[in-house]
Amino acid sequence: MPYAQDVDQIASLLKQHPTWNAINPKHAARMRAQNKFKTGLDIAKYTAKIMREDMANYDKDTSQYTQSLGCWHGFIGQQKLLSIKKHFGTTKRRYLYLSGWMVAALRSEFGPLPDQSMHEKTAVSGLIEELYTFLRQADAWELNHLFRALEEAEKAGDNAKAEELIKQIDNHETHVVPIIADIDAGFGNAEATYLLAKQMIEAGACCIQIENQVSDEKQCGHQDGKVTVPHADFLSKINAVRLAFLELGVDDGVIVARTDSLGAGLTQKLAVTDEPGDLGDQYNSFLDGDYIEDASEINNGDVVIKSDGKLMKPKRLASGLFQFRPGTGEDRVVLDCITSLQNGADLLWIETEKPHVGQIAGMVNRIREVVPDAKLVYNNSPSFNWTLNFRQQVFDAWKEEGKDVSAYDRDKLMSEEYDNTELGQLADQWCQNFQRDASREAGIFHHLITLPTYHTAALSTDNLAKGYFGDEGMLAYVAGVQRKEIRQGIATVKHQDMAGSNIGDDHKEFFAGDAALKAGGKDNTMNQFG
Repeated sequence: MPYAQDVDQIASLLKQHPTWNAINPKHAARMRAQNKFKTGLDIAKYTAKIMREDMANYDKDTSQYTQSLGCWHGFIGQQKLLSIKKHFGTTKRRYLYLSGWMVAALRSEFGPLPDQSMHEKTAVSGLIEELYTFLRQADAWELNHLFRALEEAEKAGDNAKAEELIKQIDNHETHVVPIIADIDAGFGNAEATYLLAKQMIEAGACCIQIENQVSDEKQCGHQDGKVTVPHADFLSKINAVRLAFLELGVDDGVIVARTDSLGAGLTQKLAVTDEPGDLGDQYNSFLDGDYIEDASEINNGDVVIKSDGKLMKPKRLASGLFQFRPGTGEDRVVLDCITSLQNGADLLWIETEKPHVGQIAGMVNRIREVVPDAKLVYNNSPSFNWTLNFRQQVFDAWKEEGKDVSAYDRDKLMSEEYDNTELGQLADQWCQNFQRDASREAGIFHHLITLPTYHTAALSTDNLAKGYFGDEGMLAYVAGVQRKEIRQGIATVKHQDMAGSNIGDDHKEFFAGDAALKAGGKDNTMNQFG
């Protein structure tokens, strides 16, 4: 509702309640405007619509791909969105990503944990709620500045300025954007998946990412020892997430089905199969094992299945897990993805071992032979050595073309000596264009970096500690942080304001009028920053 109309409506309401005469309708309308979303479900419904529109736009034009950075604290997410609005004028096609890895490493009460679903699962929904609390506060903070300017214009009798500010208030773009939230492998059985999905959606999640690993054996996608489950088990969890969305009225909620099969060589159990060629039979067809001729070849404890019309003993490890044949990863990925899309998933996530457009496109093109509008969410992972990968890709391409590469040592291309070479510069160009190229050629709708703010926090802290505790002393902070904040227009330089001090002062005045004891007077040192 436009601000002026809301003021009139509240004024009419106040007339019906004479004892509310201390309430200024402008103050009430202002507080309403600064609180756009009342519940997490409001956010989930709003952002799901945005995400569906973005998916449709990408189908028409692959240059309209979306992006996100993983955030491990509400403040980090808030500053990311403030920065995006400052530099680009809009938050369109920019999302949040919630990484299970960062929840495990940074948000567990057990302390830092590996990415193995050992952290408290409620920490996931708790972080979603925290992220949106900070984004809603960013709305309130930005609008508070506009409302303060409006008050000044009205006091000065500058009607033109006041009208312009009201227009900005009415057309204010929220910092609340879609979140892609990692539910790992569901933290238990399908019922446990449903219960956590509900809590995540109620906190504001419009999109939930779930993977096909065994929940209690879950590993980071870039580590060894990954164990997948048969499709029927995974689809039951996709159904659980969908039903959670539908129960809560988020009818266009988005499910991302992640497959770790490219790097997973093990399965927890054999798939149930009723007839040759069914889904269970296809899953079992990738098992490694030995074909046998008669029962004499069966030893105590052996498991035997019928595959391709013959008896086979699948290779079973001491752990009880079964092994897939080497070299079947891509075929299993394609089957996983087609199956997930045909059974309720909206987007795919293929965990790869390197950022290679050709490799991703090869799998996606096979998937699109069956599901033409298949789209990916892709992990631009910090687990990749991006510099080395792209330099080696350029090296290999040049070698295949017959170009002389004798000046380069392929195994040592990470070396700084190659930074300004023709190969190094072309590799940087390929890296710069990776997301654009992969969205055009490999069906990637959403590019995310899972753990960037984990690394930026470590890097910035290292730089400050090196200077501050060294010869630079206080200059390390002044020149390396505060001066840059001032000159780059970073809002946190006025940290009291960013934390809500001015919002609180205005509220105090709304509540108590001239009797309010406010923090933002002439003696507030924040005044030094203009």
